[in-house]
Amino acid sequence: MIAPHADPMPEPSPPAGSPVASARIVSIDALRGLVMVLMLLDHLRETWFLHVPVADPIDARSALPALYLARLAVSLCAPIFIVLTGVAAYLFGTRHTLAETRAYLVKRGLVLMAFEVLYLSELYWGVASPTLWLQVIWCIGVCMIVLAALIGLPRSVLLAVGLAIVCGHNLLDPIRLQPGQPLFPVWALLHQRDVIALPFGLVAKTTYPVLPWIGVIVLGYVIGPWFLPGIAPHTRQRRFAALGGAMLIAFALLRLVNGYGDTPWFVVEGSALRTAISFFALTKYPPSLLFLLLTLGTGALLLTALERIGDRPPVAALAVFGGAPMFFYLLHLTVLRLLYHGASAIWGATQGTVFGVADYGWVLVWYAGLIVPLYGPTAWFARFKASRRDIAWLKYL
Repeated sequence: MIAPHADPMPEPSPPAGSPVASARIVSIDALRGLVMVLMLLDHLRETWFLHVPVADPIDARSALPALYLARLAVSLCAPIFIVLTGVAAYLFGTRHTLAETRAYLVKRGLVLMAFEVLYLSELYWGVASPTLWLQVIWCIGVCMIVLAALIGLPRSVLLAVGLAIVCGHNLLDPIRLQPGQPLFPVWALLHQRDVIALPFGLVAKTTYPVLPWIGVIVLGYVIGPWFLPGIAPHTRQRRFAALGGAMLIAFALLRLVNGYGDTPWFVVEGSALRTAISFFALTKYPPSLLFLLLTLGTGALLLTALERIGDRPPVAALAVFGGAPMFFYLLHLTVLRLLYHGASAIWGATQGTVFGVADYGWVLVWYAGLIVPLYGPTAWFARFKASRRDIAWLKYL
């Protein structure tokens, strides 16, 4: 077990044999499982409803309200998952040395990046495609590697770094580099969603510029000590409730000012609904300050609620998905691709050049129909992973 760093923000260190060191935390798994289940809804949209474009931020004047509400809900996925990755990295470090923790983060990060480039990109967009899509799994991998380099710093320094990135990165929005400029590939990876030309005719699309997400994973690591056994559950719940409430208040005030943190909102004449859509239409690629305040603030309140509910059946079911998130991610995307190609082979292109359904309601039907079938294999793998700790490579899934 590693000794705590000398730090002006100390937390009690975990005792040997503590629950943190020997068991999973149900509320973390349940929250992670909730966002994985929500993620399925967005990937179903990308499977059966891809012919209806979704702008970033969403266009309040033309967006289908049902699709917008679903998109708003699934906006919770990436921020919550990445902040919990930071928490998990801290908890991993409570039972390993600093060197072991760094090695694990680097190896896991490289595995995730390889999955994105070598499997997920080809799976979702086609083996013949010359495009590598650097999406959320790539982003998490990069964030883990960066976190590995930072975790030796004092907690107060990590807090300052995380806050500076999350709160200040929108100041960099005016910086736009063009292909051919010396730092364009680096900037496209960090903060500018763009296309990078690669050798052999390949291109990489930086769907998830990583800079803001590095701030998120660092802040997740900073709050990791809140889950130590020395922190009473009611104290942790009070902290997360206060944190979530403060973030949502900050979101509301900053959004009303309408001057920093995202593109301005506007009033849509004659439509209160579309005006509300404009108010909550936030930029995800890269995630704006306001996007992160709303989603992470909501996530903090959800975690509080899940802790208070305990391990009752709904929470326990969600915790199954959260106990094997990478397996579920790979499984559901593979199943969706097989379903899509099967439907395309049978019925051909029904919406322009792609197969798709005409009504978004069918996306919701598919969503309801797939939750239970995907639960069984995920539960099996979670049990298998927990029972076979002798298989070293399982911890990277």
